[in-house]
Amino acid sequence: MRITPEALAPEFTLTTAATRLDFLSRRDSGGSALTTVHDDDEEHWNAMKSSDTSLDSYEALELLALGEVIARKAHDSQLIGVRAALRGGAGWDQIAEALGVTPVVAYDSFSEAVAEQLDDDAAAAARELAGARPSR
Repeated sequence: MRITPEALAPEFTLTTAATRLDFLSRRDSGGSALTTVHDDDEEHWNAMKSSDTSLDSYEALELLALGEVIARKAHDSQLIGVRAALRGGAGWDQIAEALGVTPVVAYDSFSEAVAEQLDDDAAAAARELAGARPSR
C-alpha cells in the first residue's frame, strides 16, 4: 500500500486521523518535549511513555500523510462554517477575522469552495446567502 493522503483519507474521519497523528507523534523518540520520562508504575499503561521508541519508515510516512489528510479535511469544512456563520447573521468582516484573513480573501475562498464542492442549485443558494463581494 502506498502511503498518500489520497489513500488514507477514505479510511479516516477527521477525528480518527487526528487521534492517530497524535499517537504517532507522541510515540516518536525524536527528543521532543512530548517524550519526557515519567515515574509511573510499570504495570500501568502510562509506563509506555518512558520507553524509548522510534517510528519506523512506514509510521513516519503515515504521520506525514495524516497531517495532510487533516489539513485537507479541515479546509473542506470551512465551507460549512462560513455558510453557517452567514445564516446566523455574521458579516464578512467577522468571518474574515475568524479565519485570520481579509474580508476579500474570505469571500473569494468561499466562492471558490462553492464552485468546487456544491451542485448548481446549492451553489446558487450559497452565492445568494453570501451577498456582494466586500470592497476591502
